[in-house]
Formats: sequence, structure tokens, C-alpha cells
Amino acid sequence: MLDRRTLLAALAAASAAAAARPARAMLADPAASEGGRLNALYEHLFDMLVETNPEFATSLGLDKGPGAAAKSRLTDRSPAGIERGHDLYRVGLEGLKKIDASKLSGMDLVNYETFRGPWEHFVKAYDRFTYGLHSWPEPHPVTQLGGTYQSIPDFLVNQHSIADAADAEAYLSRCEDFAVQLDNETGRMKTDHAAGVIPPDFIIDRTLGLYEKVMAPAADANRLTTNLNTRTEAKGIAGDWARRCAGLVEGNIYPAMRRQAAELARIRPKATHDAGVWRLPKGDEYYAYALNFATTTEMSAEEIHQLGLERMADLSARADAIFREQGMTGGTVAERMLALGADKRFIYPNTDAGKAKLIAKLNEQIEEMQRRLPEMFGRLPKAKVEIRRVPAEIEDGATGGYYQIPALDGSRPGAYYINLRDTAENPSWTLPTLTYHEATPGHHHQIALAQEATGIPRLRRLPTYSVYSEGWGLYAEQLADEMGVYDGDPFGRLGYLRSYMFRAARLVVDTGLHHYRWSREKAIAYYNETLGTPEPSNVTEIERYCVWPGQATSYMVGQTRWVATRERARAALGDRFDIRAFHDTALAAGAMPIDVLGSMIDRWVAAQKA
Repeated sequence: MLDRRTLLAALAAASAAAAARPARAMLADPAASEGGRLNALYEHLFDMLVETNPEFATSLGLDKGPGAAAKSRLTDRSPAGIERGHDLYRVGLEGLKKIDASKLSGMDLVNYETFRGPWEHFVKAYDRFTYGLHSWPEPHPVTQLGGTYQSIPDFLVNQHSIADAADAEAYLSRCEDFAVQLDNETGRMKTDHAAGVIPPDFIIDRTLGLYEKVMAPAADANRLTTNLNTRTEAKGIAGDWARRCAGLVEGNIYPAMRRQAAELARIRPKATHDAGVWRLPKGDEYYAYALNFATTTEMSAEEIHQLGLERMADLSARADAIFREQGMTGGTVAERMLALGADKRFIYPNTDAGKAKLIAKLNEQIEEMQRRLPEMFGRLPKAKVEIRRVPAEIEDGATGGYYQIPALDGSRPGAYYINLRDTAENPSWTLPTLTYHEATPGHHHQIALAQEATGIPRLRRLPTYSVYSEGWGLYAEQLADEMGVYDGDPFGRLGYLRSYMFRAARLVVDTGLHHYRWSREKAIAYYNETLGTPEPSNVTEIERYCVWPGQATSYMVGQTRWVATRERARAALGDRFDIRAFHDTALAAGAMPIDVLGSMIDRWVAAQKA
């Protein structure tokens, strides 16, 4: 999975030359070319984004010098603040409407198409729905999956830099603003609840349980306090930082969190057990928008559901054949997958030595893949990638892993951090596929190439369009198989197939929950019966889909479109088709809607024929 915050930081170096005034001047210049005016529009919008989102500015490293004021603020979560965020797309769409697309070609046309259609959908949604449009279509601002109570502490600990006393003061200012934004968010919750936009009862229960954990430490032991204390001491910055931060935690932040939790507890008796967004006002329309947002296609819920069922049937049959070749014939495919996951032959010792051995093996796999990459790519990223362990002191509360972008100056390679709190969670037969998805030829390969690309507007380098990036990550797993990495490794191929089964099952349960009105329990049972993953993991996944409708469909929909685009080009070019040139062309322009990728490749095919 991509850590979007780290991806945003990739833009820092390119953003240093931001110039809003020249961009606006070119927009108004009648003599400017259409491509020049388009790029000027995107530069202007990028500057708007930085100005209205101080957290984004920090992620980019733009909160220093002239942008230092941003470092003391957080993004406004009030209704007015969200409207200002929406205005970026309204301004952008109005600007695009003034561009004559018939005069665009090459990369200018790709740049235009990348945002023109999606922004039209975004702006229409702002007029149709009164809830759940802060960023992704997430109907509730606070859940077990997200909310300011989770995101801001993580942001301050991992993104807010502290080099001097001014930075420490800015940290405290943001802690004070944290309480304000919690209350802004609580106000939105109350408005939503009054309108009937209420989370399911099981979501409220799990979220309230998380609040108890977040507020359990005393103020002086809260991670905001300990983080500030540790970092100022390390830098030798004199001041009573810990006491002041603890005072804000105790006097401002915890009370705001309690008010937020109290609102969830207050509405709990009115919550139902219904899991899908169909229960909400205009729920069916909202889900259709969520699917369009996630997939950038016009695929219906029925089409996506059927695709999931068909892929699951095919993948299960392929897995069954491999199991039978290995003499494993008893039980369903899911039961055999579950048994294989517990097989001691494939579990590294849950010791520091065992974990080091696991990491070393994954890095060996990367080195071997690096030797194979020229088979599939003409252009390789300059930045290298490593796999590392999530630091032991944070692994209990961390995600399963995250990707860190390489430094633009080459001083630091890209890295995929894997959580090894318990090696039993990562049987060895599942690990190669994870490497190929997250590192190379997956996310690192795609992201590093975009990061190193020239001629793409800054706005085009943003980590937009999950269907492109996650679709590529899943497609990269297939590439690894096509390159022969699983030859002679039937269990490794089973790991690859289970990864695909997991993404196919997502199509079934996401549409099942939100379109076909499945219960939470029916969705969990489907995972239990088809995937062979532990039930606690399945429960967590299903509850994720309940509060993030549509997002989980982007992976497999994206992968199928990547493959279809490739095969259409292969059929059109015949012997002239060059897989390396296809990949280089497809990755050269950054993330885009998946249909724009198709049209770009169609133009490339026509040029090859000519």
C-alpha cells in the first residue's frame, strides 16, 4: 500500500521554484499557447493547494523561509475550510473549460485529459451531496479507519520537522490548533448525524474503543509530549517543552477528544447494524460516485461484482490445481490456504535473528529482480530500493508496512518497511509477491520513474488515481510471474494467486455491502469461505470497506485495465510490439485515469504504425 504522505514529499525539490504570479500572468496572456496556458493553470492550482493546506506544505518541505507561517497551522476542517478545498477543483474546472483541447497534442493532451473528466465529477458531487466529500468519498469524518484524532498525532510525530526553538513553538501552536480542528470535525459530525448520516453500530463501537486507547496515557506520557521532548533534547533546544505540551494535551486536546467521543456515544442508540452506504441519504447515488472516483471508469456495481466473481472462480481453480500437484487435496481452497499459512516450514523464527534473515531474503529477491528488469523495461529508475523492518518501538501500533520515497539527490534509496511484530503474519510463500508489489517492479519502480520524469507539471506528480498506481502494483505481480520468478516455486506462485484472490474478493464484498445490501457478517463469511486468511484479519478488512466505499475496487479494476491496454497494443502492433517501450511510455506521464492511459497508448500505437 502507498503511504501518500511520503509520496507528496517527492514534490519538495521541484516545488521550490513555485511562481504563482507568472502562472497567473500566462493564464491571462492571449498570445500564450494552449499548452502553455494549461501548464500555467496547473502551476496556479498547485500554489492554491499549498496556500490552503498547511499540512500539505509541510509534507512538501515548503514550510520554511517564505512559507514558515504555514508551519504553525493545520488545515481547516470546518465546513468553510472544506469549501475552500473544493474551490480548487471548481477553479481548475473553469480554467480547463477555457482551454481548447483540439489545439493540444502529446503530453499537453495527456495533462488535460488527466483532470478534465474527474474534476467534472467532483464538482457535480459537491452540489449533490452534503456529506463525505472531504477528500475520498468517505461518508463519516471520524471512524476506526481515520479522523483527526488519528491523523494529526501521526503527522506531527512523522512530518513536522524540529530544528530550532521556532519549530518547537510551531509544534505547540499546531497542538493547540489540533483541539480546534477536533471541535470543527465534531461540528460536522453533529450536522451529519442530524441529517441521518450515522455510522453503523459496530463502527461506532470500534471507534470508541480506539478513543479509550488514544486517551489512556497521562498527558505527560502522550506521544505528542514525549515526541516533542525527545526531539528538542536531541537538538539541545532549551525550553520547558514537555510541560507546555502536556498542558495542551490535558487542557485542550483530551477535552476535545472527549467531546468527539461523547458525540459518537450520544448517537449510538440511533445507529443501525446496516453496513452499506445505501442506508444513507442518496446512498445509491453516493456509492455510484464512490465507484467512479475509485476506478475512474463508468463501470456499474453489477459489472464490478461480476468481475470479482469471475476472477475468484478462475484464481481458485488455478490455486486448486497447484495444491493437487503438491498432494494437498483435502478441504476447500480456503481451508488449504489457511493450513499452509500455519505450516511451520514457512514461518521464520519470531526472533531478531529470524527477522533479520527474513529481511535479507527479501533484499536478495530485489537484487534478483533488478537483474531481470531489462527484460521488461527500457528505462529504469536511478533510485534504488531496499526492504527494511519497521522500527521495533512503533511496530505494535503501525500498519503492515509502508513505502518511503527515495531522496531526489540520491542520498537515500527508496524503502519498503515491513512490520515484523510477529513473523507468523508473513509466511515465506507470501513474501516474494509482496516484494514485487511494493518495491520493484511495483510501486517503487512506478513512483521513482514519475519522480525522475521531466516535463510534467507539479500538479501531475501528485499521488492521484489509486486505480493507476494500485492497478500497477497488482499488474507488477503478474509481470514477475511472466518473468519466470515462480518457476520451480509452487508455493511462491500460491502466494501470488492468494494476493490476486484477495483483490478479486474485494470487488465482490465492496459491491456486496454497498449495492447488494449484504450484512457485515455475510461479507466476513465470504472472506472466511474463499480466501483462507485468518478471521480477525477478515473482520478488519470488511469494516474498512464499510467506511471507505469503493476504494478497494481500484486494485483489481486497475490491473485488468492495465492488462487489457497492453494486450490491445500487442494485437494492433503484432511483431512490432515492444513490451519495454509499452511500459516506458505508460509510466512516463505519471498517474492518470485508467481510460486516459488507454487513449494515450492508443495514440502511441498509431504513431508506431505510422
